[in-house]
Amino acid sequence: MDIEVEPVEELDESAVPEGVDAADYVLYGGKGGVGKTTMAAATGLASARDGTATLVVSTDPAHSLSDTLETNVPADPARIREDIPLYAVEIDPDAAVGDGPFDEEGGLGGMGGIGQLLGGGMPGMGGGDAAGQGDAAEMDPLSGPMPGMDEAAAMRMLLEYMDDERFDRVVVDTAPTGHTLRLLELPELMDSMLGRVLTLRQRLSGMVDNITGLFGESETPDAEAGLEDLEVLRERIEHLRAVLRDPAKTDFRVVMVPEELSVLESQRLLDQLETFGVPVGTVVVNRVMQDLSDVTDADPDWFVTPDLDDCEFCQRRWQVQQGALREAQDLFRGHEVRRVPLFADEVRGEKLLTVVAACLG
Repeated sequence: MDIEVEPVEELDESAVPEGVDAADYVLYGGKGGVGKTTMAAATGLASARDGTATLVVSTDPAHSLSDTLETNVPADPARIREDIPLYAVEIDPDAAVGDGPFDEEGGLGGMGGIGQLLGGGMPGMGGGDAAGQGDAAEMDPLSGPMPGMDEAAAMRMLLEYMDDERFDRVVVDTAPTGHTLRLLELPELMDSMLGRVLTLRQRLSGMVDNITGLFGESETPDAEAGLEDLEVLRERIEHLRAVLRDPAKTDFRVVMVPEELSVLESQRLLDQLETFGVPVGTVVVNRVMQDLSDVTDADPDWFVTPDLDDCEFCQRRWQVQQGALREAQDLFRGHEVRRVPLFADEVRGEKLLTVVAACLG
């Protein structure tokens, strides 16, 4: 797919990071509207500048990565810069959730086909109409809705991209906190579900073999293929879980703004991530009302600093932020806390993203 590459304004190269000191997989998470997309785009740009083939992935159904990078980001990974190896993709849940669990090449396909693989119209197994199944559906431990398709599609694509040899680093802009937690729960949920399904189908397969054996018939190839597909899917889910829990490979970065509610929600996210065993190395505090020179050596003459001397509004907001920052420092002790100043302009395009990257270090 051809992507139009737009030229950017001339930059002060001394202020632009050459590469980043980060794990192979960097995930940005937090509540909606705190700037996760901005951080992911900035990290991706900086990572690619030293020749590291970097993919920036958006798993948020409400995509803004295209706007932030000021270029068309497709639903399949594509190179969006000619001068540096920067790739990007916005996951389209509707396209990612296909009809079958495996694609034409034998790779992991759409998650929507799992219900068919698990048993078609069997009660509570993802097929048929649960409303017409009465007590059987209510008693079935596997009944109920499948995991959210947005999260399932995101997990499927992460499995695919994390094993893609084209990319040396993958930077993920996750959906808001609730969606992210459901995404992280999926490996555990689906591993448990697939384990029970495999056991059930193996038992049923044995019964069918015994019955058909009496009549000189053998188990159908489709049943065997279905079991093999489930085993492969289970192995890939386990691989994703192992990668997310490996601090040498994964750095989950929590993004927040200096407000009390954001601090509290970020703390809950940290607690949940700890429960999942997902390492958090960095907490990013975005939109801090302080001078850019306080957080980075990059200090372009066009950057506008809030007037904390004569602007009463700025002074009061800064007091609120200082309280939240003190609370954040106490709660997130042991994590590296990075600050990104409040920009007068909306952060879009390489000129501003490179300054954000400098703040992230």
